[in-house]
Amino acid sequence: MERDTRNDRCCFWREAEAREGMAHFPRVTDPSMTGGCLCGGVRFELTEPAPAANYCHCTRCQRRTGTGSSAQARIDGRTFRLTQGEELVQAWRHPDGGFEKCFCRECGAHLFSRNPDDPTQMSLRMGAFDGDPGVRPSWRTYVEYAAAWEPVPDDGLERFAEGRPRF
Repeated sequence: MERDTRNDRCCFWREAEAREGMAHFPRVTDPSMTGGCLCGGVRFELTEPAPAANYCHCTRCQRRTGTGSSAQARIDGRTFRLTQGEELVQAWRHPDGGFEKCFCRECGAHLFSRNPDDPTQMSLRMGAFDGDPGVRPSWRTYVEYAAAWEPVPDDGLERFAEGRPRF
């Protein structure tokens, strides 16, 4: 399987585009609704575009991703379907509960998390989409636990010390 290199431009080029006045976040008319893991063994599709996204700064996400936060698209799990590699998806759930963290057991790519008690509650890792999912993170959760080595940016996004309240 040949690797898709269309999105391999480095940060240097994105910064150059921004300096040249090019739109940093172009308007998406056809959001990506497919994605998969690094090795290509797991593939998924959505029947509807992701309606919302956020950053999570909890210590579980920090340890799971190896980064200061996790960028994730929030979806209704009923719109999600694995199209390939279901047998490669490994789920792990913390002994204290919470969402299952699902990843490819072959390449280790983090793909999604889901509430095993409510399949409608699901989050897809933004980096798992094939292209631009057409949604931008609009809030930050668990900012009280943000990594000291990566301060939460002053980007105007709504912040929650703990989880975001469900209305």
